[in-house]
Amino acid sequence: MQVTTPARSATEQLLISTAADQAAERLAAQLAVKGSIFVDASGVEGYDTKYAVFAVRDALLRHGAAMAETRDAAATVVELRVGALSVDSERSLLGIPSIDIPMPVGGSSSTPEISLFKKELTQGVAKIAATAYDRNSGELVASSGPQYGFSNRAEWVLLLMLSWDTNDLLPPDTRPDPKPWDN
Repeated sequence: MQVTTPARSATEQLLISTAADQAAERLAAQLAVKGSIFVDASGVEGYDTKYAVFAVRDALLRHGAAMAETRDAAATVVELRVGALSVDSERSLLGIPSIDIPMPVGGSSSTPEISLFKKELTQGVAKIAATAYDRNSGELVASSGPQYGFSNRAEWVLLLMLSWDTNDLLPPDTRPDPKPWDN
C-alpha cells in the first residue's frame, strides 16, 4: 500500500496563508491608496508568494482601490516586497525524551517519551511591504513600511495523558465537529 501526501501539511499551509492574510490587511490599511492601481509583484519570488500577492490585491480592493488591467491604465503603481513567508517551530519538554536504543540484530528501538509538561509551538510568519507611486510622475504616493502577520498552533501535553491543541487558523464556525471518539 502506498500513501502519498503533499510536500507540506495543510497545517503548515494554513499557518503561512493566515499570516499572509493578516499582513496583507495591515498593509492595505497602512497604504490607504484610492483610485486605479496596478500591483507590481515582479520582484516577489518564493514558495507561497502567489497567495500573498492575491491577499494584498484583495485587501487593497476592500480598502477602496480599483484594479487596473495594465500598468498603463493605472494612476498608481503599487510595488510589493515580501520579506518572509514561512513557519518557525519550538518545543519545550519537562520530562524524559524518547531515546533511541540500538538493537543487537540491527535496527533500533525507542523508549517512550514521558511528558510531565510539553508544548510544541508552530508559528506562521509573514512580512510584506509596499511602495505606491504615481505612474506618470514617479512621485511617492504612499509607503507602508513592513507589515507583519502571525498565526499560531500549539500542542500541549500535561501529565503524560492530557493533551490538547490551540490555534488561530480557522474561524470557530468553520472548525469540524469533533468525532464521537474524541469525547
